[in-house]
Order: sequence, then structure tokens, then C-alpha cells
Amino acid sequence: MTMMLEARDLYCERDERTLFRGLSFTVDAGEWVQVTGGNGAGKTTLLRLLTGLARPDGGEVYWQGEPLRRVRDSFHRSLLWIGHQPGIKSRLTARENLHFFHPGDGARLPEALAQAGLAGFEDVPVARLSAGQQRRVALARLWLTRAALWVLDEPFTAIDVNGVARLTRRMAAHTAQGGMVILTTHQPLPGAADTVRRLALTGGEAGL
Repeated sequence: MTMMLEARDLYCERDERTLFRGLSFTVDAGEWVQVTGGNGAGKTTLLRLLTGLARPDGGEVYWQGEPLRRVRDSFHRSLLWIGHQPGIKSRLTARENLHFFHPGDGARLPEALAQAGLAGFEDVPVARLSAGQQRRVALARLWLTRAALWVLDEPFTAIDVNGVARLTRRMAAHTAQGGMVILTTHQPLPGAADTVRRLALTGGEAGL
């Protein structure tokens, strides 16, 4: 069976320091992987390699059996990437930001924002929202996207307990329907502890 996403013998160093070497793992449909490690362990770097935003110093990332660098267009159509910064436009409202990313889903935008805990804030300029609310604007895309693979860097930053639980349920529903989630977080995942695989980056060989 062809694995959807595969990291094969990845090697990466920064500032003459090895972040990880010999890192190999697969993520198939319906799987959920949490990348763990201390500050500077290379968690964000690994996510950038897996999304094609950066290249490893050694090894290769594969998508559906093909090197990622050869299938970028089809891969990016299947990818939702939300980095540590929310990546939204401060001069636009919450609704306008979602419309920018999902122009064909206008009727679904209010429900997505409500699911993310932003009911009543749809038409507020993002610049006037708190850090947590801005994060929620970006994460509202989880209720709109049709991407199979979600790669999320610290999605729970500045999110309260109820928000974390709501987002975790959404991720669980996505994987239950055959989607894939790869995320970094220091927080526990309520209700999902038994279904999440953990990949620990420890400054060399990594363990899954």
C-alpha cells in the first residue's frame, strides 16, 4: 500500500548543530501525529520540510510514493498549512480573511467562525482582535478546507481550554473520515490521547 506521506532518512542541521538524522516515518490516511521536543529541537523545521517550504540536508519527503519536489502542485492542493504565525491580513475582517482563502464558500463562513468561537466577530477587522481571536480566525479554516493533510504548528497558542477541546474534536473528526493531521503542541489533547502517535525530537535520532 502506498503511504500518503513519507519521510525517509531525513537529516537536518542548523548553525552547525544536528537537529535530527536518520528520521523516517509514514503518515497514512486516518492517522494523527504529534511532534514533540524541547525548544530548538527542530519541530517547526520538520513541519516546514514536510510541507515543502524547506529542503532537508539529506533524505527525502514523499507524497503518494513520489518525491515531494516532483509533485508540488498536487501536494499543495491536498495540504492545509497553518504556521505558528496566523498568516492572516490585519486590515481585513475575520469574514473577509476566510473569503480570501475560501472564495467559493461564502455561505459557510459564519458557521466556520462560530465553530472557532468567533460568533459576533465576523465583521470586526482582525487588527482589533486579540491574539487568541486572531489565531481562531486562521483555525476557522479547519471547518472549511477540503485538504486531506493538515499540518499545524502550535495551533493551540493563545487558545483557551474550551477552544482547545473544540479544535481537538474537529481534528479527531477529520482523521475519522480518513484525513491526516500532523501538529506540534506542548498541550495535552483532550479525548485523543489514545489515538495520537507521538514523534519525539531529541537532538539526533528521533523516536516514534
